Parts: sequence; structure tokens; C-alpha cells
Amino acid sequence: MEFFEVKRVSDVWKLYEDLKTVGQEEIPLEEAYGRVLAYPVVAPLDFPPFPRSTMDGYALKAEDTFGASLSSPIPFKVVGEVEMGKAPTFVLGEGEAAYVPTGGMLPEGANGVIMVEHVRGISQGEIEVLRPIAPWENVMRPGEDFKKGELLLEKGRRLKPQDLGICATIGLKYLTVFKKPRVGIISTGDEIVPVEAEPALGQIRNSNAYMLMGFVKQEGGAPLFLGHVRDRKEELIDSLKKAVELCDMVLVSGGSSVGTRDLVAKALEELGAEVLVHGVAISPGKPTLFAKVDQVPIWGLPGHPASCAIVTMVLVLPSLRKIGGEEPYLPPFRSYIKARVKRNVPSASGREDYIRVVLEKRGEEVWAEPIFSKSGALWPLVRGQGLLKVELEREGLVEGEEVTVYLL
Repeated sequence: MEFFEVKRVSDVWKLYEDLKTVGQEEIPLEEAYGRVLAYPVVAPLDFPPFPRSTMDGYALKAEDTFGASLSSPIPFKVVGEVEMGKAPTFVLGEGEAAYVPTGGMLPEGANGVIMVEHVRGISQGEIEVLRPIAPWENVMRPGEDFKKGELLLEKGRRLKPQDLGICATIGLKYLTVFKKPRVGIISTGDEIVPVEAEPALGQIRNSNAYMLMGFVKQEGGAPLFLGHVRDRKEELIDSLKKAVELCDMVLVSGGSSVGTRDLVAKALEELGAEVLVHGVAISPGKPTLFAKVDQVPIWGLPGHPASCAIVTMVLVLPSLRKIGGEEPYLPPFRSYIKARVKRNVPSASGREDYIRVVLEKRGEEVWAEPIFSKSGALWPLVRGQGLLKVELEREGLVEGEEVTVYLL
């Protein structure tokens, strides 16, 4: 393909279908938070396996309470008490009740629990019920939570705290998950200096490397900073060779713009890379490059911090989720709200524009204030609470128009 043949964002996403997924590993349940499940979890049993009380109260036969009221209570004989963690050894007959704590197992003959607030003690071993209950009120019946054979967690799910809880419930001490994708990060540019250095005029500190490491960790990957490369093609080729050997994905910051200083494209060409994309209809971030070497995806990202960040969020992170086994890996943003744009937003047709915004509540509506800035400015992205997307076919937005804001 020719370099700098601009592709739509949606066309770039389609290329991810062919990306190779990382391997799998078994880990202890306590280490599984945030990892991606490599197989579906199916319930091996009904849960709960026995009828459980959801309240402190008295287990009884619900039909025996019909007609009870404050003015006409119904008496019950208390014949026992359920102990937590033990199955009751007695059976309830007509007009009999047993105290049961929250989570306790109902004795045979009971099909409901009356809350302690709705009973009145008469004497030792006898209570009065002050209201009727329906059958199975305040009770979780066997299999009410989930049934044997039911799909609990799907393959490709990023595990949440509650997911670990359900795995523990069914006795899974270990889980098979996808390995954390190893993501190599290379910075390029003669103007870049380490974060601890005092930049001279014409130099800037290496902010992109740290930002990219944060994004990779956010998505469950394992970042590996492979150092800073000067604007020398031979140095970059050596770094890329090392990265491809060590990593499942490579991110190169800087050196992706069209022209004589397009180091990443030239280095990849000499490595025999399959260049899939060089130029995306997105702003900021048009000079983005996507290639593969030995099935390892390589991203050439813009050097300007805002461009680098937005391209990473829109394009790189979904591809990272894909190789990490996560499903679905799209859309790129998981949280959004509807808002009204606070002022006119100009845009050029034929590209997706991502505008940083701050949000303001006015009555029942949320308004989005655009932060117009250059692609080299990072502070507006830090200050911004969301990104407003101007669609490909639009030539801007009108003040007061309802828009979707992707939350940062």
C-alpha cells in the first residue's frame, strides 16, 4: 500500500479481527480481579442449594398466617430455633414456627418467614403473627439465584469484584485467564529528554511514555518501556527488532508524520512489515500508523501529547483488548452521557473530530463546554471531563445541539 492513504476509524477497527490473541494461564482466584476470563463459567449446581431466609424472623407455613392482623392475630407455637450453618433436624407442623436468622435454612414444613417486627410474644414458646405473608415471602428458594448449567460468566469478560464472589460461591479456587499482553513502548525524537532532566530550549520531557504506560495498565496490559531512540533509522530498527521479540504489541511515540522525518514508516519498510494503515480520518491524530511484523501489531503514534492520547483511546486500546482476549473490545469508550454543546463547534467534513470538554449542570440538563486547543497541548485533556465526537460527515455542531460525550 502507499503511505498516507487515509482510512476511516471504522475501517481500522475491522482490521483487529485478524489480530492474534495472547496465551492463557491459571491463577489463584484472589489474583483474578481485572483479568480476562479465558473460558465460560457455568453453574455446577443450583444456588442456593436449600431454602434460605432473607430476614431474621420465624419460619412457618405461609398459609397458616392468612387472615392475621393487628386486631386479629394468629397464635403459633415456637418449636425450635435454626442454627447458622446447620440443617434443621425438626419438621414444622400446622400452627408451628421456628426462629431462623438471616441466611439460615428453613426447616421442612415451612414455606415462608415472618419478620420479627411483625410478631408479638405471648409467653415462653408462643408468638402471635400480626400480618399474613405470601408463600415463599422472605425466602430464597433453591435455584432462585442461579440454576445448574446456567452461564454465569462469559469468555472474554474482564473480571469485576462481584465476579470473583460468584466464582468463590461455586468453589472455583483457580481461574484460567488470558495472559497480560506485553506492550513495548518506544519514544523517538531528538527533542525528547528524560523526565528527571532539565530541558534546554527546544527540548521537552518524555511525557508520552508515561502516559502510554498508564493506558496499558488501565487495560490490564504489562507495559515495558524500551527506551528513547534518537531520530536515527538504524537505532529505531534495532529497537523494533528487540520489541517484536519481547512483546505482544509495540507502541512507538513520534516519528509517524508524513515527510522526510517519517522514521517509523521507513524503519518498518526495511523490516518487511505489513503496513495496514498510514493515516486515519481523525483529528487530532491523522498521521497514525498501524502495521504488523511477525504477527505483532505495531502502532506509530503522533508525538504531540493530545494527539497521542486520543489516538490511543480511540484506536490502540480496542486493539489491546482484542489481543488480550476481551470481548467485546469495541466501542472504545465504555461510559458516556448526553449533553448540550455550549457553543458552536467548527469541524471539517471527512474526519472524526474529538473535542475536549468540561461539563456543567444547568437544571435538569448537562452542558458541554468545548476546550479548543492545539494537538500539542496536554493540559486541556487533563482538565477535560470528556470527549465530544463530531461525526465524519458533519461540518460542525450548533450551540444547544444534543451530543454524546464520552467520559474520561
